[in-house]
Amino acid sequence: MPTAHDWIDALGLEPHVEGGYFRRTFQADHRPPIPTDRGDRFTLTSIHYLLTRESPVGHWHLNRSDILHFHHHGGPITYHLLHPDGRYATAVLGQDPGRGEVLTLAVPGGVWKASHLVAGDHGLISEAVSPGFDFADMTLGRPDELSALFPDHEALVRRYCRRPDGPDTSAG
Repeated sequence: MPTAHDWIDALGLEPHVEGGYFRRTFQADHRPPIPTDRGDRFTLTSIHYLLTRESPVGHWHLNRSDILHFHHHGGPITYHLLHPDGRYATAVLGQDPGRGEVLTLAVPGGVWKASHLVAGDHGLISEAVSPGFDFADMTLGRPDELSALFPDHEALVRRYCRRPDGPDTSAG
């Protein structure tokens, strides 16, 4: 069974600013770009994304593009979603439908999300982003700002925000 470190090496993954590891696997540079209010974007990009026992949290962030998440290997990953209207939703990406786990999760642009590895050494997913991902289109969550936006979910917000002095590697 491949370990987290096997996947990091095999896929050439690097640390991600939101937590975990990633590598871009595709960008649709063979098609005309899509104009957005923040500049031209690829029609589609994709990445591999890995959470590990040592880096189990994808901290709160907001993407402007729609994202499809696909579970590939390892333990389940819980996603926490805060919608602009204040609604909270959760989903677990994984391989066990008997436990309510799903293989695919769609997250519309404009929804805040955080994730954490539920169990095991790692959880490997891929993401397809349209219009294509650009770091200029991602906002990292700040505890005070998100708590003001979502006062009913302050404990959850603070649990999965990156600490100012460095990464919070605790999902607990």
